[in-house]
Amino acid sequence: MPASLAGQLVVAISSRALFDFEEENRVFEATDDRAYMQLQLDRLDKPARPGVAFSLVNKLLAFNAPDAARVEVVILSRNDPVSGMRVFRSAKHYGLPIQRGVFTRGESPWRYLRPLAANLFLSTNEADVRSALAADVPAARVYPHSARASDAHPNEVRIAFDGDAVLFSDEAERVYQRDGLDAFQAHEHERAATPLAAGPFKPLLEALQHLQREPAQGMRIRTALVTARSAPAHERAIRTLMGWNIEVDEAMFLGGLAKGEFLREFEPDFFFDDQTGHIENAAAHVPAGHVAAGVANG
Repeated sequence: MPASLAGQLVVAISSRALFDFEEENRVFEATDDRAYMQLQLDRLDKPARPGVAFSLVNKLLAFNAPDAARVEVVILSRNDPVSGMRVFRSAKHYGLPIQRGVFTRGESPWRYLRPLAANLFLSTNEADVRSALAADVPAARVYPHSARASDAHPNEVRIAFDGDAVLFSDEAERVYQRDGLDAFQAHEHERAATPLAAGPFKPLLEALQHLQREPAQGMRIRTALVTARSAPAHERAIRTLMGWNIEVDEAMFLGGLAKGEFLREFEPDFFFDDQTGHIENAAAHVPAGHVAAGVANG
């Protein structure tokens, strides 16, 4: 029987999202891919430093047990196969049990998300992220200069999500963009009992909740909704999650306050938002990724 990833939470990640290859990337951008390949080959035995999404991947993989594979991480990279050797060696150095990878030497790798049935794709390449989202795969563009995750919660995966255009559809955001805050509040108050349609990251939140129900080796998941909504628009968001039978551990209805300092206190391993302004504010404090979905990213 062929191997199967069925029933596992599958994370596809680019090498630059998992490891800090910013110095090497500057060589690539300044010269050509052969100089980059040679640099990676010269550094084959030098483990790369952890990147923005390292903590998230490391903790998710800790849900695996010898007799139960719950999480699979696959490198999905525009790197060449030679550079891929350093990626795998770096993963081994840090004890990350990553066995699978696809290296496409400059071509977009997003099409391989379909046979992987990926639950999440993290990349520093915006075009690849947009292609993944168009194919209904939860995806985010990692900001490589984001702050690294806190080490204060070694046994807890902490993930924070924006609401509109991330967990939920952009229906309400379209009203806000078109008619302003008062119209948005009225729209959401009138529809408080009507669930919002699903956004691109609902499937990931569902997969995380499934993983949470089968904890392993003391690992837990803690989720937070961090949104610019405020009362009375909060109720529709909460009722939508209830209607989906999905729970979040914390909810922050910030009414337009900057999210960064609140996220600093929550200390997530990753934060997802569709607004670049929110991501730039958050990235100073926590690992962050832009979800190029909805009306704000048309």
